[in-house]
Amino acid sequence: MSVIDTTILFVKEQLQNAEGGHDWFHIERVYKNALLLAKEENCNLEIVKLGALLHDIADSKFHHGDETVGPKVARDFLVSQNVAEETITAVIAIVENISFKGGNFEKIYTSKELEIIQDADRLDALGAIGIARTFNYGGFKNRAIYDPNIQPNLNMSKEEYKKSEAPTLNHFYEKLLLLKDKMNTKTGKKIAAERHHFMELFLAQFYAEWEGEK
Repeated sequence: MSVIDTTILFVKEQLQNAEGGHDWFHIERVYKNALLLAKEENCNLEIVKLGALLHDIADSKFHHGDETVGPKVARDFLVSQNVAEETITAVIAIVENISFKGGNFEKIYTSKELEIIQDADRLDALGAIGIARTFNYGGFKNRAIYDPNIQPNLNMSKEEYKKSEAPTLNHFYEKLLLLKDKMNTKTGKKIAAERHHFMELFLAQFYAEWEGEK
């Protein structure tokens, strides 16, 4: 069995009770997105595959905001599989740097593999699935769907973003609608633009229904 096969089994086991927007199926979609994007990029495919599979192995939002858990779990697993240290280092850097974190922070690490996986992950936050995941997580956190009196905060710090309890619809403005212009790859940008447009149509319909216009 290849290291990719064993990683898939490991991730499925680790995330078997995960919240619906961050479960194995999310990982699988990101993995497929990453393979699609990688076709057009000069990259190390093994790192792309491992990084995509392990990028959310222990998302900090489900571990009291602790950002060290994911990298540690990923490293311990890769070491147990006798993966080359050079590959492990690259994958861990991806796990540590893939998160959106409010968007208002300076990049301290970049690689072609990170760019691909970051785009793949962000694509899953856009379009029909992005909308479904957003409201699923909002329900998981018992947040209001929408409150016209609570405006989106577009200048949140990383800590403010992590602790936000704003209505779910605000998340579209605080993150989702910003992703189109943060994509790294040519293919990612094209797909993101299409999914972005779909979300704009959804929001227009949402507000019309909210106001009793349709």
